[in-house]
Amino acid sequence: MAVLRRALHAGSWYEGSGLELNKQLEDWLGAADLSHGPAKAIIAPHAGYSYCGACAGFAYRQISPVVVRRIFILGPSHNVRLAGCALSCASIYQTPIYDLHIDVQVYRELKETRHFGWMNLDADEEEHSIEMQLPFIAKVMQGFKNSFTIIPILVGSLSPEREALYGRLLAPYMADPQTLFVISSDFCHWGQRFRYTYYDRSCGPIHRSIQNLDKMVCTKCVR
Repeated sequence: MAVLRRALHAGSWYEGSGLELNKQLEDWLGAADLSHGPAKAIIAPHAGYSYCGACAGFAYRQISPVVVRRIFILGPSHNVRLAGCALSCASIYQTPIYDLHIDVQVYRELKETRHFGWMNLDADEEEHSIEMQLPFIAKVMQGFKNSFTIIPILVGSLSPEREALYGRLLAPYMADPQTLFVISSDFCHWGQRFRYTYYDRSCGPIHRSIQNLDKMVCTKCVR
């Protein structure tokens, strides 16, 4: 029996009307330049769309939907303590545009490694890092909505050893030319409420220091 994960952040973090959301996504994607595509992997933010819609639009503009048949979505866990990675117990992810289907075969393969846990439906629906990618995926893949699947993975706080382990497990999928990886990240969360206020005064204003931290992560990702 199919288990549906509801789009609980629709109507608050992003537009809940399919028609209105579709128009917003079209505007953001249309305003972005195709300058780094076709992308094999993208990093996209997971803040409310009013804050990051244009930025996410640039990332998703680099995708060539013609070649994509599987989309891995890696999102950090904000609400559940997790020392590894977890899969969803749902089989369908709802969006205001159309529903997305989880790749059952890939999930089975990942489960057989014995290195992936499971998130219950409540934890899955409460988490926003993966959900915020779904409408953009649905929009970009709209012309191929019956020919692709998604593989959502919730990522916990990993040690370097665990990072390397999951890298090895996911590398064969990354090598597949029909597979896309979406990394959900807001990069540096700076401020008292995040308990992170590192400031490199040599950068000048605080926002320059924060920008430098983000660029350091980008450089590490490229390497």
